[in-house]
Amino acid sequence: VFGDKAMNVDRIKAAQMGVSQRDVANSMLIALSGSSTVAPSFYLNPTNNVMYPISVKVPIQSLTNVEDLMGVTVAPAGATSYQTPVSAASALPSPLQTPQSQTQRMGNLVSLQTLTEMNSISHVNVQRVINITANVEGRDLGTVSRALQKEIDSLKALPPGFKITVQGQGVVMDESFKSLGLGLVISIALVYLLMVVLFQSWVDPFIVITAVPGALCGILWTMFLTGTTINVYSFMGSIMAVGIAASNAILLVSYANEVRVEKGLNAFDAALEAGRTRLRPILMTAIAMILGMLPAALGLGEGGEQNAPLGRAVIGGLTFATFVTLLVVPLVYSLLRTAMPSQHTLDERLKREEEDDGHQHSHTPETAPV
Repeated sequence: VFGDKAMNVDRIKAAQMGVSQRDVANSMLIALSGSSTVAPSFYLNPTNNVMYPISVKVPIQSLTNVEDLMGVTVAPAGATSYQTPVSAASALPSPLQTPQSQTQRMGNLVSLQTLTEMNSISHVNVQRVINITANVEGRDLGTVSRALQKEIDSLKALPPGFKITVQGQGVVMDESFKSLGLGLVISIALVYLLMVVLFQSWVDPFIVITAVPGALCGILWTMFLTGTTINVYSFMGSIMAVGIAASNAILLVSYANEVRVEKGLNAFDAALEAGRTRLRPILMTAIAMILGMLPAALGLGEGGEQNAPLGRAVIGGLTFATFVTLLVVPLVYSLLRTAMPSQHTLDERLKREEEDDGHQHSHTPETAPV
């Protein structure tokens, strides 16, 4: 905090008036904190032998500005209306008391000086720091943080030993974004590897993942059209939209593989058949999720604006991802899935082996007990 006031006592004038620096300090303490700080006084009630503290203090309404403070009277120790305890008087004598000692105004004895020093020094990791704090109003935190960092980067080189570091909620938000972005990438990678195991193919999971860019594009467009900032809630909604889009694409690709094996269709015809058959389940899943997120996206209810980015991200992502799943995914399937699905080939082979084993066991004659 800057702008503190320092009082400098004119020692020569104070000595001429018979006032010491201790008298000036005591008068200031009495005015601001009461006489109990300088000379505690007590009243002993003779009826009940109870001791009551007595304190003299200037009314707070009389000290509204610096000029009022300069009007406080300074009384020499011998001219005070209260008695200083013997111990305090012996410890802090007033050698400047003279017969000419009289009450003076504070402004006649002192001069005020505005200090440009901090009244408190902060340290972070043993290093001295100066904290400059501010609140964001009318703009989102991310935009303000980026603008502030840009201004800091444009500054000239600081002297050795000095540096500027941004702290606060902006840094926490950036760290959260990095963690959520990393989580989104890891989730897509894990989903891809899981689908590789389930489909027993590297091509089918890639076809499914092609629905994810459509969901991300829908999320960004929705954020832009609604004027919604990208925050933690919108990131969570993005992860939800990506998961649902991937599940719809899995539904379509897996059915296309089954149709190819059962009916012997080529990749293009199998993709068309899967699109026609799975159209209703995919639309029902997307529409149900969109309708469920609509109240959250509109920010209805108390505190609803906080969850609005999540609902808008899910709605925008699913809207675009549904069209991509029904149009782009079948096209990519017809172009990339030229060979017969390995999973169904393996399943058919295992089924034939089980049937052969069953026939062998059925023709094996039973041995009669001895």
